[in-house]
Amino acid sequence: MPRAIWSGSVSFGLVNVPVKLFSAVSQKEVRFNMLHDADGGRIRLHRFCEVEEKEVPFEHIVKGYEVGPGRYVTLTDEELDAADPKAARSIEIQEFVALDEIDPIYYDRTYYLAPDRGAGKAYALLLETMRRTKKVALGRVVLRTKQSLCCLRPLGEVLALATLNYADEINEREGLVGESAGEPSERELEMAERLVESLAARFEPEKFKDEHREKVLAIVERKAAGEEVVAPAEPAREAKVVNLADALAASLAAAKGGRPPAPAAEPHGTAERRHRAAAAARTARPKKKKA
Repeated sequence: MPRAIWSGSVSFGLVNVPVKLFSAVSQKEVRFNMLHDADGGRIRLHRFCEVEEKEVPFEHIVKGYEVGPGRYVTLTDEELDAADPKAARSIEIQEFVALDEIDPIYYDRTYYLAPDRGAGKAYALLLETMRRTKKVALGRVVLRTKQSLCCLRPLGEVLALATLNYADEINEREGLVGESAGEPSERELEMAERLVESLAARFEPEKFKDEHREKVLAIVERKAAGEEVVAPAEPAREAKVVNLADALAASLAAAKGGRPPAPAAEPHGTAERRHRAAAAARTARPKKKKA
């Protein structure tokens, strides 16, 4: 049984559901330690006080908010909890909304909510009600002294809690695209739609692996076994797309044949002109005199 990272309650109206929070995702990044290249010793980072010029134990470190150049206001965990004591251990549902109204850009991290002792019936009531109404719940939760907007939704037989970004944390996207270089033709749109249909499939996350992580771990294993690893040659750069319609047609043909699309062809005569230019350059080079 995994260990709960938070315990509290979910309330909607006068119904109160004691719950425990569990991590839903375990990131599997390849983590490296910093080593001294000369002797392989571990590089340690120290909490260093720039005033006394010495290392400071963790129990003597406090949180400080800079209010001016070199001026800080320090806050304790208790003072931060006092900013919203009710929210510290309670998730009060404020609204129920349709799931498709929440754009994925707002999602941050996902957790599992499980019923605490004696809360099974109330938990099941909330879960089944959201299933029947096809709604998800919005509320606020405080995790590690940070208050976050959150979304509760049914996920199989459990409730999932996802922390959400606030609206003012989403960066503006105006001006990113710039002026349009031209509208696609109806023929190009039809071919693009056919290409999408040819690649359409059900989402099966098990099919996708972190290939980079697997390759790095394979290199680590080979080097640990004493094998010398040589970096592969840099792959050839893909040909520049010169004609959108031709690229779409080639992609459709490749998709039908179950093979990756070939690089886009060069405009007619381009290769011939390039070969002529190279031949002319060779002819123009001065010949070396024989000794």
